[in-house]
Amino acid sequence: MPVSIRKLTGRIGAVAEGVDLTAPPDDSTLTALRDALDEHKALVFDEAGLDNAGQERVARWFGELTTAHPNVAAVDGTTNVLAVDSETSKANEWHTDVTFVVNPPQVTTLRSLVTTPYGGETLIANTAAAYRDLPAPLRALADSLRVVHTNQYDYARPAAATAQRQEYDRAFVSTPYEAEHPVVRVHPLTGERGLFIGGFAKRIVGLSGSDSADLLRILQSYVTRPENILRWTWSPGQLLIFDNRITQHYAVDNYDDHPRLLNRVTVAGEVPVGVDGRRSEQLVGDASHYTGVLAVAA
Repeated sequence: MPVSIRKLTGRIGAVAEGVDLTAPPDDSTLTALRDALDEHKALVFDEAGLDNAGQERVARWFGELTTAHPNVAAVDGTTNVLAVDSETSKANEWHTDVTFVVNPPQVTTLRSLVTTPYGGETLIANTAAAYRDLPAPLRALADSLRVVHTNQYDYARPAAATAQRQEYDRAFVSTPYEAEHPVVRVHPLTGERGLFIGGFAKRIVGLSGSDSADLLRILQSYVTRPENILRWTWSPGQLLIFDNRITQHYAVDNYDDHPRLLNRVTVAGEVPVGVDGRRSEQLVGDASHYTGVLAVAA
């Protein structure tokens, strides 16, 4: 059965059908999925039939894996799986994964284990569409800017009310990281330009804190336009794959105290490059234990 790709919105997201994720893929399947991810930025697989090892195996279709997180421990018995668990953390802030390291993951996979009776959606935004929406003067300004991302910034988790959440928060910031990235990243495969900001972005190089906050707020408002967003409602056993280089995501905290558990596996990425060809730089911290650097052919 050939791979079928069904669009979910005009700007982002598709359902992939006709793929047996439990079987080794052939070359045509891999090509179809990679092309679909480049085009749609996010792919959903219903009834994926995967356990942790299976999720790791499917993630490897797209490249070498990172470990679970630079600071937070992996799920017991694994090296590469991070629990996205409402008991320890609710990431209800727009962000791109792990942008406080010099080469954030290129691809993120999320697998649903425990879903909520209502709410609990994951929002994913197309940052290339956001860039294209910018007025020309604002695009030109964004093209010229660099921004520092850090795990020490206010990553908008609710105040820790339990010992589990306090421990998670301590682990998250236990080793400081800062990386300087272009505000506009050029996608290494498609050549698209996308806004590379989000919740870990702390300050724009050369601007004061207040000016940075104001400008980042304006740019971020284009990312979160409804037209640029896929709002995915989870069922158990699904797999969501998105291109972390050119999206942001947000876990909606609208499900009261019901448990919610997803497992995350990420794929090692390249060092981002700006419109001027300048690469990102690590300012604080060494994340080599977390991820290798994906080489990109010239």
